[in-house]
Amino acid sequence: MTMPLTTTRITPDWPCQVKTPGSFDWERSAVKWLRELVPARYAGYPALIRHPVLLARHAHLQVQQEIRVARTALQTARADLPRLGMPESVIEHTIKLYAAELMQLQHIARSVRAVTEALVERPAAR
Repeated sequence: MTMPLTTTRITPDWPCQVKTPGSFDWERSAVKWLRELVPARYAGYPALIRHPVLLARHAHLQVQQEIRVARTALQTARADLPRLGMPESVIEHTIKLYAAELMQLQHIARSVRAVTEALVERPAAR
C-alpha cells in the first residue's frame, strides 16, 4: 500500500517527535507533540483533541506568549535582578538562560508552524 503524497516540505524545523506527513500515524504523533506544548488542562479538552488544527492553533498562541515572556524577562533582567539582591554572576547566568530559552522557543514556534501547515494540507482536512 502506498501512502498519499504530500506537498508539505520537511524543513530543519520539523520536530523529530513528529512522523513525516503522509506516513502511518503521523497525525497522532503530531497531536501528541502539540499536546506537550499546551498546559495540561487544555490538552484534555475534547475539541482540541478531535481537531488537530485547533490544537495546533492553541499551541501556536501558547508558544507566542512564552516568547513574549522570555523577551520581557531578558530585557528587564539587568535592571530588575540587582534590586532583588541577585549577585552579578547570577544575573549574567540568568541573562544567558533567557537568551537560550528565547532561541529555543523561536525554534519551537517555527516547528509548530510547519506541523500546522501539514495538518491543514492533509487530504482529510478538505
